[in-house]
Amino acid sequence: MTVLLFGVTKDIVGSSSLSIPTSSEFGIKKTKTVAGLKEYLGNAYPDLNKLSSLAVAVNNAYAEDSTKIDNFDEIALIPPVSGG
Repeated sequence: MTVLLFGVTKDIVGSSSLSIPTSSEFGIKKTKTVAGLKEYLGNAYPDLNKLSSLAVAVNNAYAEDSTKIDNFDEIALIPPVSGG
């Protein structure tokens, strides 16, 4: 599964994309939902947990935590933004 990263999420991870194994042999079964993906990423990159908000888009649409995801979805982490 490939996750696209933007803004501060890219800085935290150190890359503009992240490949996450989805095989059960890696013990990452929980990443079948947005909530599971967020939990996995928060454990792997604890600084992501410090963000005031973190939206996830699946196939170019904002997704709820209960949204199911699979290996072929386009996933993006969207950090909090401010503007003026």
